[in-house]
Amino acid sequence: MKIIVVGLGYVGLPLAVQLARHFDCIGLDSNSGRIAELRDGHDRTGEVDAATLAASALALTSDAQECRGADLYIVTVPTPIDVDNRPDLSPVRSATRTVAALLDPATTPVIVYESTVYPGVTEDICGPMIEQLSGLKRGTDFFLGYSPERINPGDREHTVDKIMKVLAGENDEVTELLATVYGRVTSGGVFRARSIRAAEAAKVIENAQRDINIAFMNEVTKIFSALDISVWDVLDAARTKWNFLPFEPGLVGGHCIGVDPYYLSHRAQELGINPQVVLAGRAINDGMAQWMADEIHAALGREGGDILILGLTFKENVPDLRNSKVIDLVRALRAHGHRVAVHDPHADPVEARHEYDLDLVALPSEAAYDAVIGAVRHDAIKALAAPQIAAMLRPDGLVADLKRMWSPPSDDAASTVRRWSI
Repeated sequence: MKIIVVGLGYVGLPLAVQLARHFDCIGLDSNSGRIAELRDGHDRTGEVDAATLAASALALTSDAQECRGADLYIVTVPTPIDVDNRPDLSPVRSATRTVAALLDPATTPVIVYESTVYPGVTEDICGPMIEQLSGLKRGTDFFLGYSPERINPGDREHTVDKIMKVLAGENDEVTELLATVYGRVTSGGVFRARSIRAAEAAKVIENAQRDINIAFMNEVTKIFSALDISVWDVLDAARTKWNFLPFEPGLVGGHCIGVDPYYLSHRAQELGINPQVVLAGRAINDGMAQWMADEIHAALGREGGDILILGLTFKENVPDLRNSKVIDLVRALRAHGHRVAVHDPHADPVEARHEYDLDLVALPSEAAYDAVIGAVRHDAIKALAAPQIAAMLRPDGLVADLKRMWSPPSDDAASTVRRWSI
């Protein structure tokens, strides 16, 4: 069986490497620079190490013509939102156009989508596109399937070779084919969803559920702050109950949790349904950076301060800058009149400049800032000792710990620093 994985990002590359252990697999990415890096053994996402890449039988190409006539095409491209928080299906449409031009009806190929979409996209949008562009007939010349990605960037426990894979084909034969293929890849087993739409829906609510739970944490954080109670102290107590869910407040970004609910709400609104809970959760989480900026500004007590934010990526210990909400905090503090610098040990400076017009800085060796904000729980940031943080601050400086990374200081010098936390 010849398999093509279309898109070699956080999702596609680890999957393609695992598939290449068992099948003739080619990884296709339109970014020739990405292919060159991977051939040199460098994965900028940090998901696959150089030794694994070097040992892999995976073929790599940016030339789609090398991928004609395969038996199985797996589409793993991103599904972002636009500036109005509407689903942007252009990467999926582009990948679909690419695949449609490569199909050979003699192989009766199967096209599987892993990209997060709302129910109906695979069958109502992608299928007709392939028919129109290729002149082939779905259900006779080619078949569709869906298997939602579940990659969690930086997670070394729930990797693609260990998690349960949900899958669905447009008929039983396709479903069983996918079960065989994905069953070879993962030790976690496979789950055959009742339909492609059910599989699409399962994916979109997995992250919407997390978003709503975090929104509750963020809302109670504001309530407790007004009562001069730390939410972390409340959580310490609440977590002693056996069935309390361990969600935390914070900035909700990334390519999944901050995006997927908008796919669900978009489809709901098309159907004339007002998704009140989904959109309320999004509104709370999207507004959290502004609330934090307002509180930190008030705690600092003046305008025109120099502020250092530690962390820019959307989560700890990964280089992924997609949809990071730390940039919202930067912009909100600048709107308050402050000068804001950002340090991140994992982020790519070139990408930070490209995505956010932001030049990352090194950790200061002298007292250069009026406030230091711990925004991302990177191990390197969490490991900073209280005297190190205090040394970055001017007299009467403020430390704002958004993630409860740092224990209260015990030495006299660091304990004189003012502190703010949620």
